[in-house]
Amino acid sequence: MRSGGRLPQTLYAYENDTEQREPTVSSLKYAKPERIFLKGHPELNERWVQERIAEDPSLLGLGDLILKDKERIHPQGGRLDLLCQDAEANRRYEIEIQLGKSDESHIIRTIEYWDIERKRYPQYEHTAVLVAEEITSRFLNVINLFNGFIPLVAIQMQAFRFGDQVSLVFTTVLNEMRLGLVDEDEEVQEVTDRAYWEKRGSKGTLEMTDSLLGLVNEFAPDMTLKYNKFYIGLATKSGQPKNFLIFRPKKDWVRFEPRLDHSEEIQSKLEGAGIDVMEYDRQWGRYRIRLGKGDVKKHEPLLRELMKMAYGEVSE
Repeated sequence: MRSGGRLPQTLYAYENDTEQREPTVSSLKYAKPERIFLKGHPELNERWVQERIAEDPSLLGLGDLILKDKERIHPQGGRLDLLCQDAEANRRYEIEIQLGKSDESHIIRTIEYWDIERKRYPQYEHTAVLVAEEITSRFLNVINLFNGFIPLVAIQMQAFRFGDQVSLVFTTVLNEMRLGLVDEDEEVQEVTDRAYWEKRGSKGTLEMTDSLLGLVNEFAPDMTLKYNKFYIGLATKSGQPKNFLIFRPKKDWVRFEPRLDHSEEIQSKLEGAGIDVMEYDRQWGRYRIRLGKGDVKKHEPLLRELMKMAYGEVSE
């Protein structure tokens, strides 16, 4: 299980002057927030929370999401609270909201809606999301049974009052389990050789792959290429797979896939460098980067940095 999420940010209240200058430290006023519970609240109900998320789905911390539907009716009965789609990837999120403590009925409902949507729209990847005010240990124990088989995210929601204003803070306490480094399953993948890839018409891009291996060998000199039917991975000289990077040579370009958590910092660096980034593969936790002729040399410092980051995650 991988856990993480955004930490609640301390909020400060201050008044900007007419010139809208940056406030100095002395002008900042600390405001202690008051935690309020929404279950049973006379005004702030589940519909109110739903509207806030619908207005700005990025509050959930799941990336740049676009609202697709609210109160989505399912033929078998029931309504899905929110359906969102990743703006940059082929992934949809089935989101259920619960005030108070998480319970089994909402777990089942969330999974049911996820299952219905994935069967109706198999062209998308789907993730079930449960948002609750309190994620209990029992809930975590139950969904740990599913995690790895069902992509499931649990987000704890807290409401805070500042005078006459209310803020919501969302913290991911359980992320969907990333499949392990045996995602390419060395025991079942058919092992091939370099000649196999050359016959596929990718001899030129194999030279690019060699150049990428050269960058790897600067900090991991024991790594070699391991040729498989659907990808080229990495392995130690003793044959042990170490697929923190994989390569998929095409006719005119190479798909370079470092295994890294998705982050705004990495995304910004890639976009700033003008690198062609395909959609992020959340299931396997990999960036998909398209490298054409001359790109390896052009972007060598950044590629080396990504490689070292991916290698560091595996080595920890």
